[in-house]
Amino acid sequence: MTQPFTTGGPSPLDGPGLAADAESALDRDEQELALASQWKLIWWGFKKHRLAFVCGIITVLIYLVAVFAPFLAPYSSSAHNADYTYAPPQGLNLFDDGSFSPHVNGYTYEQDPETLALTFTLDEESTVPIGFFVKGEEYKLLGFIPWDRHLIGPKDYDGQPMYLLGADSNGRDVLSRIIHGTTVSMSIGLVGVLLSLFLGVVLGGISGYFGGKIDTAIQRLIEFIIAIPTIPLWMALFAAVPDGWSQIQRYFALTVVISLVGWVGMAREVRGKFYAVRSDDYVTAAIADGAGQTRVMFRHMLPSFTSHIIANLSLSIPTIILAETALSFIGLGLQPPTVSWGVLLQEAQNIRAVSTAPWILIPGIAVVITVLAMNFFGDGLRDAADPYKN
Repeated sequence: MTQPFTTGGPSPLDGPGLAADAESALDRDEQELALASQWKLIWWGFKKHRLAFVCGIITVLIYLVAVFAPFLAPYSSSAHNADYTYAPPQGLNLFDDGSFSPHVNGYTYEQDPETLALTFTLDEESTVPIGFFVKGEEYKLLGFIPWDRHLIGPKDYDGQPMYLLGADSNGRDVLSRIIHGTTVSMSIGLVGVLLSLFLGVVLGGISGYFGGKIDTAIQRLIEFIIAIPTIPLWMALFAAVPDGWSQIQRYFALTVVISLVGWVGMAREVRGKFYAVRSDDYVTAAIADGAGQTRVMFRHMLPSFTSHIIANLSLSIPTIILAETALSFIGLGLQPPTVSWGVLLQEAQNIRAVSTAPWILIPGIAVVITVLAMNFFGDGLRDAADPYKN
């Protein structure tokens, strides 16, 4: 006798016990869903977005690189060796004659008698032993812990150098400079988006809550800023920075300049949210209970769409990173000896240098990977911020 076909759920042949267990498990799932907090619903929705979840991990790893850059980088950002100008990348070999012995091959070079240019080739017979947690230049981990250990580097620090991603025009390690540049570029994105968040939430909230002439004035200001081409506006604002300022002062000036333009998108998002909920029952109840306008706006209304704001913040950080890269690339942002991805790409303006040493374009790959990862991460957060969508 054949078994009856069922489309799902417990079969009558399974007995009342199994059917009751299945219904009980279903009830528990429904109860857990009904009692779940907003953040838990967002987390459940975000985990279903596989690409966003992977990109979120990549984003966290990039920020860890930014925090622990001095330890992860084989050299400091200023360490150089003029004998290895534009030295090509060395491949990392983990085994030698079947045994675990990390090393890279050394260099041999020839000098053109007319142009004096050096031509490097990897010497298969020469090896540079590589170690982990090796002793090198001293630095301050997290800004205050003195240490001299590096994750990877040549065991003989004073011997032949290790250039896993090649060297630049001054014989500086490209890999180390990219790692150190991560700290500056990622921190500008984070600090800049926090300033944009403050301006966007305050001005957007005032615009959406009060409406009327205040709303009109703020929206006309936003439209005026949006109508101005972004790059010329950044150039004009940054041109007002005195030339005598230190690199730290220019760093904060660049962050402020980018934030003064980047807040308009956030303000429009917040304005729409405030405008949509200002007539809801819980807002009316808070006003009737005697709550002040500031408390109603930022204590009752703002938390209802905080998750949406966080999702939009993650999408704003790549924009600020690209802005810093563009300004530094054209010479209006940060300048050497400060190291950022945009500063590193300044050398790529020389076509002859690019044709001779294409590895100086690798900082651009770091920018692309970071921007794509954070965009996919932000898209996943934005979708998960609406956990009740179909």
